[in-house]
Amino acid sequence: MRGRRLRPAFRVPGFTVIMLGLLLIAVMVLAPTLKSVVEQRQQIADLQASVENQQRLVDELREQRARWDDPSYIRAQARDRLLYVMPGETSYLVIDDRAPSVAPEDSTPISSLVQKTRSDWAQNLLGSLVTAGTTEAPPK
Repeated sequence: MRGRRLRPAFRVPGFTVIMLGLLLIAVMVLAPTLKSVVEQRQQIADLQASVENQQRLVDELREQRARWDDPSYIRAQARDRLLYVMPGETSYLVIDDRAPSVAPEDSTPISSLVQKTRSDWAQNLLGSLVTAGTTEAPPK
């Protein structure tokens, strides 16, 4: 028993090690490529959504343009937008049809004299800063 070496109970074949190494290298090489493919697919999906939105807008504009080919639509728009009337019709324009707001009555008399307050704003500012910086009152 002296000359015997103890063999490990678990033995990994060389082929398995080589295959795991190749698999690891393949993953490292393909990961950036797969990432770019996924990003490109996302860009394609975003662009397709943008194209669908633009196509919807184009369809709406075509419908609107087709409406302007109808003389009755043009007449209705002229009446609404430009306030046109047909000969023999009478146009009534209601301005500010909301109910008048009632202001609270103030019993203080209003002076007809314009008064101007005379004060030095720079002096007031400096005084305010000095008062705020030198007060010993606790903050509220």
